Amino acid sequence: TDEIMQQEIRPLVAVDIIEQLHRQFAILSGGRGKDGAPIITFPEFAGFSDIPDEDFLNVVTYLTSIPSLEAASIGFIIIIDRRRDKWSAVKASLTRIAGAFPGNLQLVFVLRPSRFIQRTIADIGIKLYRDDFKMKVPIIMLNSVSDLHGYIDKSQLTRELGGTLEYGHSQWIHHRTAIENFAMTVKTTAQMLQTFGTDLAETELPNDVQCTEELLSAHTDHHSKLKDELKLAVKQGATLLTCIREPVTRSANSKLSPDELENVATVERLLAQLDETEKAFDQFWTKHHLKLEQCLQLRHFEHDFREVKLALDNLMEALAGFADIGDSVTRVEHLLREQKQLEEKGQEPLEKAQSLALHGEQLIQNNHYAVDSIRPKCVELRRICDDFTNETKKKYDILGKSLELHKQLDKASQWCEAGIYLLASQAVDKCQSQEGAETALVEIEKFLVTAKEHQLSNPKEFYNQFDMILTSEIKANAQRILQKLEDVQEMFDKRQVSLKKLAAKQTRPVQPVAPHPESSPKRASPKITRPAGVEMTLGRFFCAVSQRQKQEYAKNTVLFSCVLCCRELSGNCNSPPFLSFSHIINELIETERVYVEELQSIIEGYASEMDNPNLVHLIPSALQNKKEILFGNLPEIYEFHNRHEIENCIENPELLARCFLKRKEDLQIYEKYCQNKPRSEALWRQCGDSIFFQECQRKLDHKLSLDAYLLKPVQRITKYQLLLKEMLKCSKNSEGTAELEEALATMLDIIKSVNDSMHQIAITGYEGDVSELGKLLMQGSFNVWTDHKKGHKVKDLARFKPMQRHLFLYTKMLLFCKKREENTDGHEKTASYSFKNSLKMSTVGITENVKGDNKKFEIWYNGREEVYIIQASSVELKNTWISEIRKVLTGQLEACR
Repeated sequence: TDEIMQQEIRPLVAVDIIEQLHRQFAILSGGRGKDGAPIITFPEFAGFSDIPDEDFLNVVTYLTSIPSLEAASIGFIIIIDRRRDKWSAVKASLTRIAGAFPGNLQLVFVLRPSRFIQRTIADIGIKLYRDDFKMKVPIIMLNSVSDLHGYIDKSQLTRELGGTLEYGHSQWIHHRTAIENFAMTVKTTAQMLQTFGTDLAETELPNDVQCTEELLSAHTDHHSKLKDELKLAVKQGATLLTCIREPVTRSANSKLSPDELENVATVERLLAQLDETEKAFDQFWTKHHLKLEQCLQLRHFEHDFREVKLALDNLMEALAGFADIGDSVTRVEHLLREQKQLEEKGQEPLEKAQSLALHGEQLIQNNHYAVDSIRPKCVELRRICDDFTNETKKKYDILGKSLELHKQLDKASQWCEAGIYLLASQAVDKCQSQEGAETALVEIEKFLVTAKEHQLSNPKEFYNQFDMILTSEIKANAQRILQKLEDVQEMFDKRQVSLKKLAAKQTRPVQPVAPHPESSPKRASPKITRPAGVEMTLGRFFCAVSQRQKQEYAKNTVLFSCVLCCRELSGNCNSPPFLSFSHIINELIETERVYVEELQSIIEGYASEMDNPNLVHLIPSALQNKKEILFGNLPEIYEFHNRHEIENCIENPELLARCFLKRKEDLQIYEKYCQNKPRSEALWRQCGDSIFFQECQRKLDHKLSLDAYLLKPVQRITKYQLLLKEMLKCSKNSEGTAELEEALATMLDIIKSVNDSMHQIAITGYEGDVSELGKLLMQGSFNVWTDHKKGHKVKDLARFKPMQRHLFLYTKMLLFCKKREENTDGHEKTASYSFKNSLKMSTVGITENVKGDNKKFEIWYNGREEVYIIQASSVELKNTWISEIRKVLTGQLEACR
């Protein structure tokens, strides 16, 4: 293709001078001299002297451009036929040829006029004017064609010159125009293919199914049309080749002239170039078409993923909303049926998800270019399917336990009712006799045998078994039934004692008293005395603790259990006391007060004193007008903390987390303070020993110098996150835990942001403004290898030894820096980061895994034109960076959409 595109098409083609060629005042018959020199013949032409100079020059220039460079370098042989003309015509022809022939001349043959007088004049004229013709080659005057045959073989001369060479001028013109048209067709076709290939290479892949299908269809149609053009061009060349070879095909004795052989070679070369162009284009199209088809597969996969993901999310949402565990056997059975319906409803989206995940794995196995996009979606689909299956199983387990619980409670309740009825139905007067008492005892003993089937023999074990599904309503109902069981059991115990006495021989009569059989006893049953330390059931615990005590207990402790021992309530338990918010909040508030007082003393005792005219003479010159550098934004920090907002949380500990979240943006002032800290420390090292600071310290009665107090803000922001961690440990699973976790995350983010900003200000050599790069997300040191590509040639720049680079990840840019450490005035080393390179996040891509090392990943630029292989110190650090980079790229994609 490059050969065709770079080939220079002759500026003059047959079609441009077709009329002049048809006049036939000069021809290239195809004959050659003995040494292969091309022969140009100037036949007898009556109006030769009348031919315009431009027309003559165009024809001669065109004829000399046709033979190969090798043949043309030998030199041309010119035959001028003027046998029927006059000497004046010979002279005019030689003069014109000598002045305008563009090629290299070897010999000039002149067939002089045949008439005697003109021949004589020609002989004399040629001697007199030879120098005027300015030809540096011999001019041979010939009397007849027989003399010409002594120089040139007859087979190389046309019939007009007594030779045997077949030559048809019209056919020659037809062949020349056809060859030149075919050459132009080949070039145009190559240009069309190259233009189309460039358009394909620069085409951005669409983001939806419809646009991808339209693009694939448009490119396929265009490709089909170009293939048709290629077929037509090949057909045109084959036809032309057949026409040129037609004399040889027609007669075995015929031979093609050297010029005709060159025409054959030219057409064959053009056909070969056309074939190479087609092969190169087909290879490119195969890759491009595969990528388009894979893009369409990806868009279908993404579209199906979104639909299935939405259906699964709705399914999971419905499952999450299915929280009721029922308050009766009927209700639980109804919930189980609903759960079954939800499970059946979810089968179709689950099957689609599994099928789609399988399809995604097949795409990955088929070397799809978007493996990094497909694999996470397959993992997500399978995760949701597993979550739904696991959650469904948990729901069935919970509902099954709930059903078992309610059945047991119903049986226990029915047993209690039957027991009460039995006791009420035993007539007291019939039990006064020994026989009646024994009969009643037998009835009771038979009934108590059924207690094992209906009664809950171990209440503590029962509650431990069903604790996960107990709601306040179920607990209340269970407590009521358990209390009823205990009361009924106590009633049976007392009745048995009484009947056993009556069964014995009676020494005195007993006054019979008949109870009302239709009602159960109204008196309160005496409680059974239990030994110290016996664990209470949930129901007994809630009965023993008043509502006010429960609220106060829940308020002042963060570890509140449903089952507690009596010793803990009475204060006799040997276990550690419960941690409370009050200890931590008191510490927080007390240290906050001290912190504010220290800030105030620094501002009033040092910063304000720098403006005191009486102490100006004590201030070093290096410190003049640099109060803002030494103290930074310390006054701003003081004003922020002087609002006493934390003190308002002493009565409402749950408001503490909200306080931190509310002031999240204001806490960014610490980032500004820490960014100024290096400048402040450098100034302190220069001026810290001055009398001014010693005098201020003496007045304040401070045991520590100013630099120790200037570290307080850095220590304070760390103290906040430590206290929040302690609160979170104490408040596990209690109200407000989520807000505390969010507050702690906020503080950790602020500390990370402060730490990152301290590294950021040490960047040197970056010509732009880092503040325009967006938020600094991550920073850290890595081993880095590079691999750069340019065009289709790979520059061998990959290093065997990695570079040590410190990376700064912003939302808009990724900076590569080299870490340098310098000693500053004998103090500890100060790190700086020398800028080396940057990548725009809008044009990068990542590859999560690099073969051979699970701690490596790739960041590539402009379609892998530049590739950076990055090795983290651990797999966890690598995954963290990949996660942040993906968030940036996903955010950009969302913004583009």
